[in-house]
Amino acid sequence: MNNSRIRFFVCCLFSLAAFAGVLSAQGKALAADQKDLILSTTTSTVDTGLLDVLVPIFEKQTGFRVKTISVGTGQALAMGERGEADVLLVHAPEAEKKLIDAGVGINYQLVMHNDFILVGPAADPAGARGKPAPEAVKAIAGKEALFISRGDDSGTHKKELSLWKKADVAPQGAKWYQESGQGMGATLLMASEKQGYTLTDRGTFLAQKSNIRLDIISEGDQALLNIYHVMQVNPEKFSRVNAAGGKAFVEFMVAPETQKIIGEFGKDKYGSPLFFPDAGKKM
Repeated sequence: MNNSRIRFFVCCLFSLAAFAGVLSAQGKALAADQKDLILSTTTSTVDTGLLDVLVPIFEKQTGFRVKTISVGTGQALAMGERGEADVLLVHAPEAEKKLIDAGVGINYQLVMHNDFILVGPAADPAGARGKPAPEAVKAIAGKEALFISRGDDSGTHKKELSLWKKADVAPQGAKWYQESGQGMGATLLMASEKQGYTLTDRGTFLAQKSNIRLDIISEGDQALLNIYHVMQVNPEKFSRVNAAGGKAFVEFMVAPETQKIIGEFGKDKYGSPLFFPDAGKKM
């Protein structure tokens, strides 16, 4: 074998080795990526501390690393529509149905519920206390009492807008109607500081109660039920979605052990749970 052939043979061996190294590195990177799971969720699951309990358990059981993105439900659903999340935990059933119908969301499961409540100053300047929610917000508008809206297309904001619609009131643009553009915890703090009214989920209200000066003004309406679902983002629509991780998280959220934790969460501190488990039920 002459020198030129030897050199050619050696070069080929080095090239193959380098190529194998690239494939190995890509394989390791892909494996690492597939362990990262993007969870897009509403702020209430974070503000209440529920995910602080559940996520570490899920990570220990499965080996996935969860990156939680806490936004309003509207933004969480939009992330799903763009394939920017692997799994969604949200609470706006009508808006969620659009993703399911479009084939973007799959493995759609009922997880839990709590309820929305209207809260406000103890003095109740609008005289709304004890009224059904639509009548209560109508009283607030009639007195032009300060109302702090999330204004962020969240599940809570969507519910609030439905109450104004039932009350036949269009508050947008009124001086007494202000938008925080923030999550539920921050909005409650703002309402407390300004002594205004706001709509909140009960779980976040109880979790923040020691930090705010607000009373429950209206509660108990069937219209105020707050239902949470979990769903995977369809990997057939978005190739980079972590299908295995999304499926594992959905299964984890509806598993009996997790549902038991959800049903117990908050009892020790508040005397009642912040959420009620619903996996397997129809609502």
